[in-house]
Amino acid sequence: MTWFSLARQVSQSLFKQTSVQALLQRASWFVKKILSQDVRRSRIHGMVHCSGGGQTKVLHFVDGFHVIKDSLFPTPAVFHLIQKNSGTSWAEMYKVFNMGHRLEVYTDLTTAREVIEISRSFGVPAQVVGRVEPGCPGQKHLTILSEHGTFEY
Repeated sequence: MTWFSLARQVSQSLFKQTSVQALLQRASWFVKKILSQDVRRSRIHGMVHCSGGGQTKVLHFVDGFHVIKDSLFPTPAVFHLIQKNSGTSWAEMYKVFNMGHRLEVYTDLTTAREVIEISRSFGVPAQVVGRVEPGCPGQKHLTILSEHGTFEY
């Protein structure tokens, strides 16, 4: 199974919108748009909105799988500001914040391509950002390979 993320640019410039506005943008409208389109819904195995648990939120929904996120979107400026001003480690930042990548759709590659096209038709950047591999039964494993390092959860 492959998966991908739908992301909106949190902020091209902090002058165009405040950091608070950038962080509070919602993706729920987009889920409705995806599901209302002619997509093979039976091939969508799950969707995870990465707020309230950041990039590690997926660990609440997998068992016996290793999720590998190795092609994330670049980290938006607002998260660089938070990290710099708070001194929070990047490992913790990925646990707490969505890091500019809000919605994950777990599906096969063919369906991913269809949903990515739908996303782009609405002006919302989307790309395959990782994959899911079999893991050890009863265990949950997440690897993030990012511009800030490699993190294991």
